[in-house]
Amino acid sequence: MSLQIYNSLTRRQEPFEPLEPGKVNIYVCGPTVYDYIHIGNARPLIFFDVVRRYLEAIGYRVNFVVNYTDVDDKLIRKANELGVTVPEVAERFIRAFNEDREALRVRPATVNPRVTETIPEIIALIEGLVAKGYAYESGGDVYYRTNRFPEYGKLSHKNLDELQYGIRVEVDERKENPQDFVLWKGAKPGEINWPSPWGNGRPGWHIECSAMALKYAGETLDIHGGGQDLQFPHHECEIAQSEAFTGKPLARYWMHNGFVNINHEKMSKSLGNVVNVRDLLKTASPYAIRYLMLASHYRSPLNFTDETVRQAENSVERLANCRDNLKHRLGTVGVPGSPEDPFEDPELLERLKRLEEEFHAKMQDDFNTPDAITAWFRIVSEANQYLRRDVVTEAGVRYFLDLFARLDDVLGLLPEEAQELADAEVEALIAERTEARKARNYARADEIRDMLAARGILLEDTPQGVRWRRK
Repeated sequence: MSLQIYNSLTRRQEPFEPLEPGKVNIYVCGPTVYDYIHIGNARPLIFFDVVRRYLEAIGYRVNFVVNYTDVDDKLIRKANELGVTVPEVAERFIRAFNEDREALRVRPATVNPRVTETIPEIIALIEGLVAKGYAYESGGDVYYRTNRFPEYGKLSHKNLDELQYGIRVEVDERKENPQDFVLWKGAKPGEINWPSPWGNGRPGWHIECSAMALKYAGETLDIHGGGQDLQFPHHECEIAQSEAFTGKPLARYWMHNGFVNINHEKMSKSLGNVVNVRDLLKTASPYAIRYLMLASHYRSPLNFTDETVRQAENSVERLANCRDNLKHRLGTVGVPGSPEDPFEDPELLERLKRLEEEFHAKMQDDFNTPDAITAWFRIVSEANQYLRRDVVTEAGVRYFLDLFARLDDVLGLLPEEAQELADAEVEALIAERTEARKARNYARADEIRDMLAARGILLEDTPQGVRWRRK
């Protein structure tokens, strides 16, 4: 089976064929860096990280571009609130974004272009649109003529003639048509600005992504991704600008993830139910957050509750415990086994190969991560049954561990491996607890367990002896 992707533009699932064999250019709209990211922002961050991981896992070279919008009305307002400059606000929240990204085990992008570093390219793009008749200057601003682009609305499938001007579209006497959108904003007193052929000012939101995508990923992207909320007007406007300028499709495939709801309600500041990632990380593991985001299909709405987080923690713990049990058993196994027949059980080997194939089949079915995770848990069941055997082989245990590593390289759900060797103090406490249990001094044994737990050490009594891991 070849990789299939649901294309938001055509509204059907299509075989994935990149423009250049073996290479994939992806552009994902990144954060507007005026505040900490919330779990709605985390969903595309995590999902497209998995898309990039999977493409690399099956052999593609991926150029993964995620921009920073570091000048915007929101940054200007934030700077005024804090009494600092716009660049200072941007630096603060870019740093915070990367801290949260790393905490969520999201791999760094190939490049993170900034709007403020792309001003010359933005101006050149606007000049090209003006020269082609797709844009016009009015009162120090520059606007895009939406009626010059016959396919405007093809992504969102919106009928622009039915828009209620003045309600859904801002009425501005400087515009030729109410649905025209701004490419360049003339400077207001005290605002950050740059010189341009139309006077000092700053770029509009939509033109920024068109310019950065063109500069860092070429005229036609293989995949353009982002949240469903960006489909209109942002991505629609990107298409109009870029395709008018280049005469080529902006992207071969458009991918949009669904919304995140909080307790079945839309997340919004007005409802007071916004959950920031860094606040959530104080009570939930990054692996549970990743699991929660991947346990639903990316195009479906995702409901966030305390219960779904708890379930995600349990699921991740089940994966980690199985991996750690395999690691522990590897240290005690005495039968080498054969790499050609690691289990001395051809039926088990065949079942595992089929399950790995099932994992890939689900990922290739429009990145169906929920069903891919299900395949992984079936492998966990096989591993647990294998570990209960009287005789296991080193080759068999390693086969499971290698399989776990391959799946985790795609999904990123496993915590760092538990350490099997403790420092002398911890080892001494574990030995003391063992002796206390032998002497039936259970109060002391429990005290030691609690003491170790307070130090971030969790104990597990297994048939092979006491094992410990860090939280």
